[in-house]
Amino acid sequence: MIPLLRPSILLTLRLPVVSSLRQPLASSARSFSSFRTSSSVLSTLHKQTSKPFSSTFFRSSRTLLTDSAPVVARPSPSEAWRRYAITAVTVAGTVVAVNVFFNRETRDALSLDERSYLHESFQYTGVGLALTAVAARTMFKNGLAFRIMAANPWAVLGISLVGSIGTMMGAMYTAPENKLLKHAFWLGFNACQAATLSPLFFVSPAILSRAALYTCGVVGSLAYVGATAKTDKYIYLGGPLLAGVTVVALSSLAPMALPLGLRGLAITEAVSLYGGLAVFGGFVLYDTQKILQHGRMVGTGAMAADPIRESIGLELDMINIFIRLVQILSRSKDRKK
Repeated sequence: MIPLLRPSILLTLRLPVVSSLRQPLASSARSFSSFRTSSSVLSTLHKQTSKPFSSTFFRSSRTLLTDSAPVVARPSPSEAWRRYAITAVTVAGTVVAVNVFFNRETRDALSLDERSYLHESFQYTGVGLALTAVAARTMFKNGLAFRIMAANPWAVLGISLVGSIGTMMGAMYTAPENKLLKHAFWLGFNACQAATLSPLFFVSPAILSRAALYTCGVVGSLAYVGATAKTDKYIYLGGPLLAGVTVVALSSLAPMALPLGLRGLAITEAVSLYGGLAVFGGFVLYDTQKILQHGRMVGTGAMAADPIRESIGLELDMINIFIRLVQILSRSKDRKK
């Protein structure tokens, strides 16, 4: 559940650099927000589509493509390339615009230590997300997603929290020298993420693809902004972002614990969706500059290199952004019907 912030911990939030206690609190809150939001989406999907599940689940030929409506008309090659070009120009323009807006004063080029540590951290992030996606797809095909949706949401939420937070803490606090155990915890963390996210494959593949593309664009542009900003410009965001993610997690929990009316439900859902999108976008900026700061410390010998620990925060950021984009795109599609 949401960790209680004691007064001693609240005092540490005012420090300019995040202490060792703040990172697990933020990671735990981010994990809870991810699981609760995913559980909310999947419970809604289960209620809307519970009848056809029993017949479609046992089809041996079920694939990702058979879950969506058939394609009526495919775009011509010229039209497809035109769409790709528009998307590429839009993404590039967004990166430039965001960089100009946030980074009116940029820093010098990254040092070798910063560049190497940032590259290694993003490598682990990419590999971890790829493993999570493959494992989630495998669990979906094996029927685990159906069993998760048919189970008690509170039990699923509790098991997901215990498993994911436990393996996350193990991966973060195992010494980098103990590579075997550290990688085992890291693989367990990605497996728990995959089990939680596997029911998302019931959503239309077109929505999942667009959400994944948008997530890469958002995270890529914000990471570029964080890497080119002046040194430690966004480190101060640690305290406010921790408070923001706590509010987002509580707004996700409110519909399950409080008797809210339609207006109250709409408000909490908006806070969870759009507020969460803003908060986790800020976490991408913060985590990127934190990695650069740690890279400088590794270069001076002040701390040991631990890219796995750095990658976990980035993974949680991307997963939370992806889930919210899936919800927003699904709502937009429903309103057009």
